[in-house]
Amino acid sequence: MFKHAIVRKIGKSFVNGLTTSDLGNPDYEKALVQHEAYVEALKRCGVKVTVLETDERYPDSTFVEDTAVLTPKCALVTNPGAESRNGEIDEMKEVLKDFYDTIEYIQSPGMLDGGDVMQVEDHFYVGLSTRTNEAGALQFKDIMGKYGYDTSIIPLKEFFHLKTGVNYLGDNNLLVAGEFINHEAFSGFNQITVKQEEGYSGNCVRMNDCVIVPKGFKGTKKKIEELGYTVIEVEMSEFQKQDGGLSCLSLRF
Repeated sequence: MFKHAIVRKIGKSFVNGLTTSDLGNPDYEKALVQHEAYVEALKRCGVKVTVLETDERYPDSTFVEDTAVLTPKCALVTNPGAESRNGEIDEMKEVLKDFYDTIEYIQSPGMLDGGDVMQVEDHFYVGLSTRTNEAGALQFKDIMGKYGYDTSIIPLKEFFHLKTGVNYLGDNNLLVAGEFINHEAFSGFNQITVKQEEGYSGNCVRMNDCVIVPKGFKGTKKKIEELGYTVIEVEMSEFQKQDGGLSCLSLRF
């Protein structure tokens, strides 16, 4: 049961953030509206939302998920793989002290982005990407092992982050897209396959009794509703332009 979420307001520098997409420049005003709707969606799921102020020094800092991994047993502060984002963890360390007595850290040369970490009950999956290296993944595995968690490490071939294309919905249901469809690491799950043309919707967020999905992907929305979940749609067009998905915009615990 999730009780809390942490988000960060968008700065005007957001439009200058890192991206690999060719979808054009984000519209700052539209992004503000979409972010407010995202926060309201979290609240509808029954959690208290802590909203951090903008930090213009870090254009990508609204994507708070990459700065930490939060579990019922401990918080782990990451070491983001993009040098321009690494300073984002400094404030997050202090914020998490209000919620956690036990905080762990990934140390250089290890790199880890929270977007590459998926928790399924007492098991973690960590993707090796351009932002998460083997040293970071192995550190994560060792740290979480102290708390009784197992970890599987999965090299990525196509996706930017692990959770770009695979997300756990609970009840053994796993949303999979692209390279994760029929992936051997996920053979034990009930896989909900995302069509290629709706690939962006592979990143959804299960929050208590609801699943938050990006707006405009009818096929994925229908499949999730057929499983019995209450679906909340949120427009994400401006974040998609910056390689951001629904899970990227919050830390949930």
